[in-house]
Amino acid sequence: MSFLRPQPFLKMATGTGKILEGVFGINKPIGLSSAQVIRDCQNFFDPSARFAPLLDQERQHREKESRFQKNRRKAKKNIQTKIGHGGTLDPLAGGVLILGVGKGTKSLQQFLLCTKTYETVVVFGASTDTYDRLGKIIKKGDYSNLTRDAVDKALEQFRGTYRQMPPLYSSLKMNGKPLYEYAREGKPIPREIETREVTVSDLELVEWYEPGTHKHYWPDEEAGQAEKDVAQSVWRVAKAQEDGGEESAAKVAAEEEESKALEDFNSKKRAAEEAVDGLVSDETRASKRVKNEEGNPEEKLMSGALDGKKEKLVKPPKGRGSDLVPVRPDDMPAPWEGKGPPAAKIRMTVTSGFYVRSLCHDLGEKLGCGAMMAELIRSRQGQFTLGGANCLEYDDLLRGEEVWGPKVESMLDKWNARPGEIQEPTVENGGIKVESAPEVKVESEPAPVKEEPVAASG
Repeated sequence: MSFLRPQPFLKMATGTGKILEGVFGINKPIGLSSAQVIRDCQNFFDPSARFAPLLDQERQHREKESRFQKNRRKAKKNIQTKIGHGGTLDPLAGGVLILGVGKGTKSLQQFLLCTKTYETVVVFGASTDTYDRLGKIIKKGDYSNLTRDAVDKALEQFRGTYRQMPPLYSSLKMNGKPLYEYAREGKPIPREIETREVTVSDLELVEWYEPGTHKHYWPDEEAGQAEKDVAQSVWRVAKAQEDGGEESAAKVAAEEEESKALEDFNSKKRAAEEAVDGLVSDETRASKRVKNEEGNPEEKLMSGALDGKKEKLVKPPKGRGSDLVPVRPDDMPAPWEGKGPPAAKIRMTVTSGFYVRSLCHDLGEKLGCGAMMAELIRSRQGQFTLGGANCLEYDDLLRGEEVWGPKVESMLDKWNARPGEIQEPTVENGGIKVESAPEVKVESEPAPVKEEPVAASG
């Protein structure tokens, strides 16, 4: 299947030079939000002479706007390089992030429907509320007899087309409210979570890590009882949906709601009795968020330059989407006794809307020991691949325009020089045929990117 895309975007601005527009990929580092990568690119592109014609064009466009149009403009008054992405990667995930520049943003919608290839590391023995290592532990299981053969056999159930249950901590909404807000507030969801049809065309266990041979850890924090109750409630509804359909799920949901109401009543009754007896003591909890401060660009000396000299890497200012994944200290003890659980690296090719962390969690449920996602890399999206000629390394930005400038310009030129179709992998070469996406109108400003909670999605 192929996607039609608009005519080439490469144009000449009168008297100002070539306007660089189009689509390219970038290797997003783990720990950064997708929105922060866009801001970092703008930080480098905006002062560049290469993108001056594009900014001049936008400036001329704004000068022609009516007063009404100017008043309606919600974006900042300052002019920036217009950049959007073709499918977000959560902070815990790294790999291919497709970026559209200028009118290239109009082609980004089609990448939401193309197939993607991921490599993930699954660590067994515990399940978390977020289905990954950044959440809180909900339950632990016995992994002493777990083998590679058992995992291989369980993976057979996830090949092909099936209906997948999204994780509780996701940006999906129910009754206008994100699911993760119900979880954070300790409230039961109003109805069962809708599943979505997904297809896995390739699923392979590529590496097996025996206990004691890896450093993929569970989180150290366990969820509170209220959080565990909410998660277990959702998981029971999900299992009922899978085993008995919507009627069974509705029955379980009703029972859960009745049980929750009874528990709330008993809790209030106990609190009143304790107050009368003078047994109630005030307990306060203070939660602090460490905010990343905007500052001057940092400079870091790094060895390994081709000429044998130290290479200066200039980092962009830290933003609210920087350093979102904490680094575990090397001297921190493991969260288990003995050698700990095994882990596995799994490679998969999937359709749009697939949640890799749901696969990790569901795999642990099938095996009866629990599991969570420890790492995630998107190695391919459409025809953009890590290490390919159309995918920029993020560190190239830090090495200066003399490094990233020619590469980005070449990638945008190649995008515009290719014939008017984007080839999507077919069934014959390991991919899946999908329908093309409808064209979506893109505003003249950079499209706002919604920040998701720290939990990797597909």
